Amino acid sequence: MSSSSHQDLHSKYSLAGILITLGIIYGDIGTSPLYVMKAIIGTHGINKDVVLGGISAIFWTLTLQTTLKYVFMTLSADNNGEGGIFALYALVKRTKVKWLIIPAIIGGSALLADGIITPPISVSSAVEGVKIYFPGIDTVPIVIAILCILFIIQQFGTSLVGKFFAPMMMIWFGMLAVLGVIQISHNIDVLSAINPYYAYHLLNIHPEGFYVLGFVFLCTTGAEALYSDMGHCGRKNIRISWVFVKLALLLNYFGQAAFLIKHQGETLKSIDANNGNPFYLIMADWFQPFGIVIATMAAVIASQALISGSFTLINEAMRLNFWPKVKIKYPTELKGQLYIPSINWLLLAGCIGIVLYFKESGKMEAAYGLAIVLCMIMTTLLLMYYMVMRRVAAYLIIPIILVYLTIEFSFLIACLDKFAHGGYVTIIIAALLIFVMSIWHTAKKISKNYTKIVKIDNYKKVLAELSVDLSIPKYATHLVYMTNANRVDEIEEKVMYSILQKRPKRADIYWFIHVNVTGEPYNKEYKVTEIIKDDLYRIDFNLGFREPTKINLMFKEVIKDMVQNGEVDITSRYESLHKNNIIGDFKFVLSEKFLSNDSFMHYYEKIVMNTYFFLKNFSLSEEKAFGLDSSSVKIEKFPMVLHAPEKIEMTRIYKEQKEVD
Repeated sequence: MSSSSHQDLHSKYSLAGILITLGIIYGDIGTSPLYVMKAIIGTHGINKDVVLGGISAIFWTLTLQTTLKYVFMTLSADNNGEGGIFALYALVKRTKVKWLIIPAIIGGSALLADGIITPPISVSSAVEGVKIYFPGIDTVPIVIAILCILFIIQQFGTSLVGKFFAPMMMIWFGMLAVLGVIQISHNIDVLSAINPYYAYHLLNIHPEGFYVLGFVFLCTTGAEALYSDMGHCGRKNIRISWVFVKLALLLNYFGQAAFLIKHQGETLKSIDANNGNPFYLIMADWFQPFGIVIATMAAVIASQALISGSFTLINEAMRLNFWPKVKIKYPTELKGQLYIPSINWLLLAGCIGIVLYFKESGKMEAAYGLAIVLCMIMTTLLLMYYMVMRRVAAYLIIPIILVYLTIEFSFLIACLDKFAHGGYVTIIIAALLIFVMSIWHTAKKISKNYTKIVKIDNYKKVLAELSVDLSIPKYATHLVYMTNANRVDEIEEKVMYSILQKRPKRADIYWFIHVNVTGEPYNKEYKVTEIIKDDLYRIDFNLGFREPTKINLMFKEVIKDMVQNGEVDITSRYESLHKNNIIGDFKFVLSEKFLSNDSFMHYYEKIVMNTYFFLKNFSLSEEKAFGLDSSSVKIEKFPMVLHAPEKIEMTRIYKEQKEVD
């Protein structure tokens, strides 16, 4: 997708675009009424101050956090149309501020960790509605079955299912609004909670008021996912549709509050012993079966949106050298849709583990939100540098960032109360992800620092002579090496060692291929440099960080283009084959590094590199990562020496001469 098409995506809006946005973007934030008010009230008696204060805090959280920060400010920070914390990092890393990698890794890891608990809590909250009719039913197997089906269908792509998402979410938000309006009509005074005084009163007067913020925060957890999915729908479609979504959410929240105030002094369990969830309690008895089905379908859609977002996030992490290379599939022709099998099954295992550990949504609420608030703080830090980069006036940046850091750190402190009650689960998962990303990125950096680069000019003469030296058996007609050297006049020393010394490799034409991952998401460009006429060429591919790396196919297209332009002759140089226009063979040589025993490493480097090579065992092989045909690939082992020992001083012992009499 070109830059201009992304501009069109964000400048245009349509009814169809708005409907699609409802289906894709708002799954997570849209299902929050299922559990937020239930979490705020908890097992305590219903207190009017807590209800009004909680609903006031929800109103202002959705207004300040979701509407102003994400829908208006953060959506403006798009990287050629794409959103999400890694897209934002790819944008601001141009400032050359090195420490920005820290919030990027922490934020990305926290978002992924939260992705493991979102499907279980959404599906569990919805399915638990059946307890109204079957009080003793164990919902765990039902939730696990739904999650298994959801993750199994990922491999077939979601374009077909996606057609049902929009109308289903339209029904969902319509239902939220109608249910809310019915309850508000019985107690119109509940709308007075729009006054921020009620939130202030709750936070300052009520003994547990501040910690209620930890549950209030659940109403905005989907805002980060909303930003991540921006590239699918367009900024204007999101902003326009958000007006309808926010209205539906607020009406339902205020409706639940109106219902709860009528039952002041009671507990949720005393109102309905089977399912004390205000979301279902505000429904008429005859409508509850329909409400349960609609809520379950909306919860599945919410889960689907987050799973797709996780695939996109890992794909971007791989391109930014934050994650080991893993297999990516493209189940449909739809741009940006991808499927990562290893992440899919890891997420499923994590979700099943969460369901088995917590068993019910009420207990999952304690673990939910702690990780995502970390992600939001990290996004705020990156957003600050984006505003600096865009030369926004300091008198605007400072108060805006201070306000949001104050809000988000308040949420973080409130959510810390959840740590001992299950919050540690998502923090442990996030910490593991941070560890993997940090190790992978650091090891890549160390490896790059110890890769020796040489000038190609020093080898031009010997390469030209080697190409026509008939005393050396021909290794291949076309010999291709992948290179990480950024400059066209440079190459890794190990490449020249492989050609000239490991086993002299005579070829008619040598090719050096370099892949440069650009800061733009969708970009496919290449440049050809002729280094030695008819002997040595270099091809530089500039690929966006969301583009698949299919070197085999792209290299063939480049060769085809060069042949048509008369730039190169790829027919075999063997006389009999050349006469009959037979194309010469292509051989790729890839080097696989291993840690040399000669390395003298510091303790820190030893941990990093040993962990890196351990993780590498589970990652995609180099030829698969580059999309190469394994039949034409030769893998060479190459030792990586860190801190080579200094020259060892030794003394030679000579045989003693016989004494001369």
